[in-house]
Amino acid sequence: MDTEAVFPRSGDRSAAIEAIGRELTAFARRARGRAAELHPELSLVASSILDLVIEREGCLSTELAGHFHLDKSTMSRQVGALERLGYLTREVDPANRRNHMLHATAEGRRVARAAARSRTAAFTERFHDWDDADIARLADYLARYNRADE
Repeated sequence: MDTEAVFPRSGDRSAAIEAIGRELTAFARRARGRAAELHPELSLVASSILDLVIEREGCLSTELAGHFHLDKSTMSRQVGALERLGYLTREVDPANRRNHMLHATAEGRRVARAAARSRTAAFTERFHDWDDADIARLADYLARYNRADE
């Protein structure tokens, strides 16, 4: 592959930004497709929601919608699907009894751990010929990119 055609020379900021956009779009498409391989009942969005609920040890649906920039109806459908699968439960929020906190069930945690192991194995395979410095740089760049959205 001619990398010059895909990745512009240093100094061509606009072309580089366009290339980044194309590559991130391709990455997102592949990630959505691979999510089904990790767990056939979980979309990438549902899996991400479950992971965040576990990470935060419970949260409100509105917090999830804000974090993922999803509208309330989309979040409601995703949370409902996770509840029907037995991966999430709702509990009355003791701080505000009108709200319901979402918590992962034991089965939800099990499924999330299994999916995480599969993701780690897939990334490990993808990066098998990268050196440690390149992997660390990519991790730093992705974290920096995502922090800009917080």
